[in-house]
Amino acid sequence: MKDPIFDLIEGEKKRQSEGLELIPSENYVSAAVLEAMGSILTNKYSEGYPYFDGVGCGRANEDDFEEWGESRIAEEILPNYRYYGGQENIDRVERIAIDRACRLFNADHANVQPHSGAQANTAVYFAWLEPGDTVLGMSLPAGGHLTHGAPVTLSAHVYNFVGYGVAENGDLDYADIEQKALECDPKIILVGYSAFMKIPDFDRIAEIRKKAEEKFGHEILLMADMAHVAGLIAGGVHPNPLDHGFDVMTTTTHKTLRGPRGGIILSKGNVASPLKKPEKTLANIPILIDRAVFPGTQGGPLEHVIAAKAVAFGEDLQPEFKEYAANIVKNAQTLAEELKKYGFVLQGDGTENHLILADVKKSFGFDGKLYERALDMVGLTLNANAVASDKGGAFRPSGVRLGTPAITTRGLGVEEMKTLAGWMKQVADICKLVNSEEELAEHLDELNKIRDEVRELALKFPVPAI
Repeated sequence: MKDPIFDLIEGEKKRQSEGLELIPSENYVSAAVLEAMGSILTNKYSEGYPYFDGVGCGRANEDDFEEWGESRIAEEILPNYRYYGGQENIDRVERIAIDRACRLFNADHANVQPHSGAQANTAVYFAWLEPGDTVLGMSLPAGGHLTHGAPVTLSAHVYNFVGYGVAENGDLDYADIEQKALECDPKIILVGYSAFMKIPDFDRIAEIRKKAEEKFGHEILLMADMAHVAGLIAGGVHPNPLDHGFDVMTTTTHKTLRGPRGGIILSKGNVASPLKKPEKTLANIPILIDRAVFPGTQGGPLEHVIAAKAVAFGEDLQPEFKEYAANIVKNAQTLAEELKKYGFVLQGDGTENHLILADVKKSFGFDGKLYERALDMVGLTLNANAVASDKGGAFRPSGVRLGTPAITTRGLGVEEMKTLAGWMKQVADICKLVNSEEELAEHLDELNKIRDEVRELALKFPVPAI
């Protein structure tokens, strides 16, 4: 008997093909990434690391790379730090992933083993903090991520998180950050977010770190969680925090990077064997992070996913990826301007990256969850999301979050953004006529008409690998 799981996979293929994905944290991977992720590498246990005594665990020297490229990485057998034998192929795969990640982000070291962005953040906390230490990061209501101190998370029960907010113009509230940094004695200052539309001033944050270090007399780790914009950084349309004084950058490998679901940790500093017990200094943060990932917070790495990460990083290093990143921003800014013409109130009055946060409660009087459901019915997928100082609660927030990475991957451009904005206004007009999601059924004819138009456009832009 055929397993029903496979029918559901086919159903998801159909949903993705006939609809348009506007969730800013989602994207489509290539056939090559899918092939690597579905490979027999999933059969292999590889606890530990593919390097020993600092050999083969960082970026290749640029002069050497020009001379021998990745061939030496793929061919040379180096001593490793693994608990199982049979690693000759696995080691090479992981070392290629590390090298490509380092070159992509100008890092001294990359740990490619985290299973997710959340686990990457957890490992950095564990590497640098003691229980009760303070982390200064963006609060969840202001646009921060759950892992930046939301009370429901494990890390919030171990460490002391102090939240900062955003200014009226939607930018980071740098005065608030500086004031709190000089009051709360942070061990980490964290810049990262899941609903923020501006480009941070990393140099200003570095100056705040310097002032706090002078006051409190100890090193403070500068950490950037760039999960949403890592692809924009790789594509050269967003500044790289590692080039502006930051010690660590975490990111997921999907979203704008167009890789498999997973995480990586990029860092500046000394690179050496995780067997050594290093002094807790910023210079040693790469070694501390390796120990924090394994054995600190994870066991066996997912080498089939690491292979898929390596393939995606190879794609991201190609010249055409820069064009893709630029088009993401162009599409997002066009869509934002078109939505404003239709009366949508946008946090920050627009966007400087891939992401748009619309306050539909303020714009039209209904909540984000109703709007999310109505758009689902026409094949436009986004997510309800709180806006700054939201009173609606987690399940009835005032806004919706949308973005352009996935639709840009499919090839949609500026003209299609105008069409999308028009559909979103039509659905908003329907939502103004109802009081609940159940009442949307009274407008099925209108919604189905839009659904047919969405399907017709979507099928003109095939999903990669389907």
